[in-house]
Amino acid sequence: MALKANVIGAGLAGSEAAWQLALRGVAVTLYDMKPLKHSPAHKSDNFAELVCSNSLRSDEATNSAIGLLHQEMRMAHSLIMESADKTKVPAGGALAVDREGFAAYITEKLQNHPNITIVHQEITELPKADNGITIIATGPLTSDSLASSINQAIGNEKLSFYDAIAPVVYKESIDFNKAWYQSRYDKGDKFDYINCPLNKEQYDEFVSDLLSGEKAEFHDFEKPEYFDGCLPIEVMAERGHDTLMFGPMKPVGLTNPHSTEKPYAVVQLRQDNKEDTLRNIVGFQTKLKHPEQIRIFKKIPGLENAVFARLGGIHKNTFIKSPILLDNYLRLKTHPHIMFAGQITGCEGYVESASIGWLAGYFAAAILQNKTPVLPPRECAFGCQLAHLTDTTDIERYQPMNINFGLFPELPKEITAKGKIRHLKGAEKKNALTARALNAAERWLNENA
Repeated sequence: MALKANVIGAGLAGSEAAWQLALRGVAVTLYDMKPLKHSPAHKSDNFAELVCSNSLRSDEATNSAIGLLHQEMRMAHSLIMESADKTKVPAGGALAVDREGFAAYITEKLQNHPNITIVHQEITELPKADNGITIIATGPLTSDSLASSINQAIGNEKLSFYDAIAPVVYKESIDFNKAWYQSRYDKGDKFDYINCPLNKEQYDEFVSDLLSGEKAEFHDFEKPEYFDGCLPIEVMAERGHDTLMFGPMKPVGLTNPHSTEKPYAVVQLRQDNKEDTLRNIVGFQTKLKHPEQIRIFKKIPGLENAVFARLGGIHKNTFIKSPILLDNYLRLKTHPHIMFAGQITGCEGYVESASIGWLAGYFAAAILQNKTPVLPPRECAFGCQLAHLTDTTDIERYQPMNINFGLFPELPKEITAKGKIRHLKGAEKKNALTARALNAAERWLNENA
């Protein structure tokens, strides 16, 4: 009898889960409600659409946890990373992609795999056990009807927060008599970023406008709970007048060729598509209403005549309390035929979500083959990500989290020749954590995946 599984949702996690199942000989039915219905943040009919930034963040494995996860995913034959590498655009040490090309590549691969059947249909309730294993990968934008069904199954343990989208401008509309090309500290290619300088008066006015600008309204019963890694820019401004100068608008590492005056603050724009006709405003995710965005952002020197290809937006994100709801194999404890993957589990970030999709696909395939899945070592990025989702420690403060070196187990103590304990710090510690993680991941993947 052929092995069968269902995947609901064709975002990054669902696409990766379906791909890994198919590679392991499982017949997959992949359900996605597009193009019949779109979430508030989705525009394209393609799978794995990137709705926020087009950056998968740092690609440097030796000094960043996300770069390490990139490498582990490549070792694991990830479809998401394969597409990212084929559609990348210049972004210094970051891995940024042509968002349309990225999604189109993944969509084509899934459509053409003989083990994958795609059904364009909105699933409004959790499937029954007699339908076999089902992976729920509907992401932070799960439709209300399915979210209600999930909520009933998990005993009203649902949590939610809000995420915001940054605007995108046409590069040709940027005034290069005021703006200039330069990567911070000249890292990477100088054309990776476009910089727009503000003096103190302009910065003060900008912050004032952010605070007074008209925002998207919420229902009375809704309380925004933002994820700290993707705060709307006006929410950052509310935390202090100078907060932006230490965040997305920090002026360090940059030299304005148009003036001898050092910029008081700087707005950066990063390449958004392969042709480099579009630039997204880095860190400017926002819940300002559209007319306010145009009014305020056009005050930025160099963007006075900016033409916006996309304005920022706001959407509600949903995730579950995975540590008390899921077992080590991402199965719902009360309904083990149901598995969860991606941001709905409480991980945060494109590649993080895809990696949990990879694990769900691997676990499901092993279970269908009557095997006990081997958990990834805690020392590698796969393992520490999974531990974050399944460790019940401090459940009351459980929140979405990007991968970071703080999730990895401590390194063994080093004893010096004089018998003292030597603590690794900084780059040396990150290098040691990375080397240990890659060795552990390689052994695990070679033996089990």
